[in-house]
Amino acid sequence: MPPLLRSIADGVIRIDLQFHGRPQVIAAYLLYDGREAALVETGPTSTMEKLLEGVQAAGVPLEALRHLIVTHIHLDHAGASGALIQRLPWARVYVHPVGAPHLVDPSRLLASAARIYGDLLKPLWGEVIPVPADRLAVVSDGERLTVAGHTLIAFDTPGHARHHHAFLDETTGLLFTGDIAGVRLPGIRYVRPPTPPPELDLEAWSNSIARLRALKASGLCLTHFDVHREDIEWHWEDLERRLWEWGHQIREMMAENLEEAEMVKRLRERADEELRAAGADPEFYDVAVSYESVVAGYLRYWRKRAAATASGMRG
Repeated sequence: MPPLLRSIADGVIRIDLQFHGRPQVIAAYLLYDGREAALVETGPTSTMEKLLEGVQAAGVPLEALRHLIVTHIHLDHAGASGALIQRLPWARVYVHPVGAPHLVDPSRLLASAARIYGDLLKPLWGEVIPVPADRLAVVSDGERLTVAGHTLIAFDTPGHARHHHAFLDETTGLLFTGDIAGVRLPGIRYVRPPTPPPELDLEAWSNSIARLRALKASGLCLTHFDVHREDIEWHWEDLERRLWEWGHQIREMMAENLEEAEMVKRLRERADEELRAAGADPEFYDVAVSYESVVAGYLRYWRKRAAATASGMRG
């Protein structure tokens, strides 16, 4: 099997999308039963050719690829949806109800992303093409999708974003986690919480973790990156601990009236030291989720909380 592919279960192959030539940043998961195929995650348009190369290298004809399932609509997970529908007009995109309107009309999604990436938006992620409404399938919490010989159950899992699903494969026990299980490189015992603005919600994230832990999945299939099987309970604990620790650290720095750039610098220094102690190269984690986006997400979260508290007191 070519290096960008890895068989992780019967009928399930992980494809490394080689984001801008970097391995182990973005994964898509291919399901195939010999007749039809499905993808969990499309990745961004900038990696679409690598995705389709991987599908065909796995021995799957493109005509068999009929189901494009996205965990949420952020560009690294669903950005290629519209371009893929142009290439595969027989396929459908499966998406959370909150995310569906933004795939049909991505203008607000792109405006939000532009505030984070600026002029790098298109070079990083490629062109974002609308998905025709009649090619969308809106998926509800608890819904079962029978695709490519597998049955996937959708779990509404806010915290990282309001439009987020995780999918449990009843056939294999694998859980496709999107971003709700964080960012972790293969072989490394360290989970980074991806907390970009504007929809970070720490309480909702903890509730989502509790819901998914109760499923007792056989493996966590992360978009960033790969499948993790041996230490699933530790993984959830490490993620939730760091999610809240970083949140409290940012809140303390806000109380010191530090500039945002200084917050990023301090978080980077602390976290990179942890990463090196875990045997990881901090640069690889930065490609998947930057400290700038992490800090921006926490700042928005705490400011929204403060505004809501002030409004309640006035009421």
